[in-house]
Amino acid sequence: MVDRPGARVRAAVVGTGLIGGSVLLRMVAAGIDVVGWDPDEATRRETRRLGVPAPDRLVEAVTDRDVVFLCGPLPTLPATLVEVAAMTGEQCVLTDVGSTKEQVAAFAAAQGLTHRFVPGHPMAGTDRAGLTAALPDLLTGAAWVLCPAPGPATTAFRWLAELLVEVFEARVVPMSATEHDSAAALASHVPHLLAGALAGAVQRAPLRDAILALAAGSFSDGTRVAGTPADRTANMLLGNRDRVLRELGEVTAFLDDLTAALRADDAPALTARYDEARASRVALRDRRFDAYDRQFPAGGDHAAEVSWLRELGVAGGYLTGLHVDADTVSYAARRPVAD
Repeated sequence: MVDRPGARVRAAVVGTGLIGGSVLLRMVAAGIDVVGWDPDEATRRETRRLGVPAPDRLVEAVTDRDVVFLCGPLPTLPATLVEVAAMTGEQCVLTDVGSTKEQVAAFAAAQGLTHRFVPGHPMAGTDRAGLTAALPDLLTGAAWVLCPAPGPATTAFRWLAELLVEVFEARVVPMSATEHDSAAALASHVPHLLAGALAGAVQRAPLRDAILALAAGSFSDGTRVAGTPADRTANMLLGNRDRVLRELGEVTAFLDDLTAALRADDAPALTARYDEARASRVALRDRRFDAYDRQFPAGGDHAAEVSWLRELGVAGGYLTGLHVDADTVSYAARRPVAD
């Protein structure tokens, strides 16, 4: 692995749709030596039109790279991971951007790739798709989950985290793959179900056009992700099905409380439930963070380091920087202030 992320890095992006294309464009803007590849020939041509190298053969794109971002559809990720791993050296860090992490992390472990594959998920996107929708600043400042593992895998995590902070100004959120999928179920996946239900009900409504004429911010914000390509949403939901169904049950229970209060004409109960919901929204808007530093030995099996990292992510914190020297790894982090 290279000593320092940034100018000397040789990167490749495999799958240059919305997220992969945005990763690609940001790295180009940062002056990084980056190559794009996509299985679609027209997309490769579009990449070249943007002035970015895009070989026709995958092996030409990933050979001799320091890092490869795997950005294709979730169902294709295991096969792509194995293929790219066979084409790259042991010092090449591999990562992905998929919206579920537990399955791919387990697959990578079974393939003996944990030491250089770091599961990742940038929490950003739009309701559009494809390279033409990609933006160099789409992921700037985003919460970017990375899943650290102890042992040699920690070295790959540190290197990639530093790269993401430096190039994308990312808020790196370290979590286990299991913790990510549990949190993402309510943070991202169930909202897609709710947006689809509301937008779908309007689509079926007799007064659809009149409803759309009246639709303002609450409808537009609440249904934005329903515009995501349907196959991408289906892959995400199926990839985290059990957790999504469990959390959907919690959402349904709360909706039942609201429905019961409305049916009973019970204003105090309705108000109480909305006060409870508002507290979550206010917490999202008004969260305050403390900054602090933490150091660990650079060598060893890194179990204590990984434990601290995962605890930071579960507590709602994130990394803002890190530095590794011969003896020490130093983390800069922010953690929510307790209410």
